[in-house]
Parts: sequence; structure tokens; C-alpha cells
Amino acid sequence: MATEQKYIESVGRRKTATARVRLFPAAKTTYVVNDKKLEEYFPTDSLQKTVQDAISKIKGVTFKISAKVMGGGIPAQAEAIRLGIARALVKDDESRRKELKGEGYLKRDPRMKERKKFGLRSARRAPQWSKR
Repeated sequence: MATEQKYIESVGRRKTATARVRLFPAAKTTYVVNDKKLEEYFPTDSLQKTVQDAISKIKGVTFKISAKVMGGGIPAQAEAIRLGIARALVKDDESRRKELKGEGYLKRDPRMKERKKFGLRSARRAPQWSKR
């Protein structure tokens, strides 16, 4: 369990985005992402909801959540933070694993962009073929 002035740290990843998440015990749940408020960093409601999903499933817990996120796009960063929060919540209390796993918050989404191959215009797109 978390003690005074200590935090729980974990890492979440999605595509090329990486988030280092720290959960500090607090009286009210607050979010700080790259030294900005959640509403400043993720302007849309859907991205804010993505970040808040994992902790909203667990009743009666409040943390100050601090995240350093880099790489990837904005939606990938939001999902990386969600995975980091879920992993930290499980570190704090192992009994939360079943609930978070059932929602799919503990699964790292492995889909990444496929690399470009030589002789092709992109990963699989070949140049236009001409018979003559």
C-alpha cells in the first residue's frame, strides 16, 4: 500500500507513445500531464475520458496522477497513460487486477505501423504497373 510522500510508478505504451505514470496519495483525484492540467493537454472530452477510464472503474480511491508522456500521437498518448494508471493501480492493490483486466485496461495494444519495404511506395503499396 502507498505510504506518506511515496508514489507508485509504472510505464504504459501504445504505438510509439510511452508514458511514465506516478500515483501519489491525495484527498482528491487530479491529473497532471507533462506539467499541464489534463484539460489543457487533452482538449477533447473523449481523450480525457480515455485517460480517466481506469481510475473511474475503481471505487473509493483518490490519487494525484502525474504523467510524463512522449512520442506517438495524442490518442496513443492518452491510451499509454491509461495503461500506466491501470498497471499502477494493480501494483497498489492486486485485488483490482480482475476488474481492470475484464475491461481490457491491462492489455498493451501491440498494433504498430508496418515498416516500408524497398521497391515499394509504402509498406505494401507497389508502384503503378504498366503493361507496356
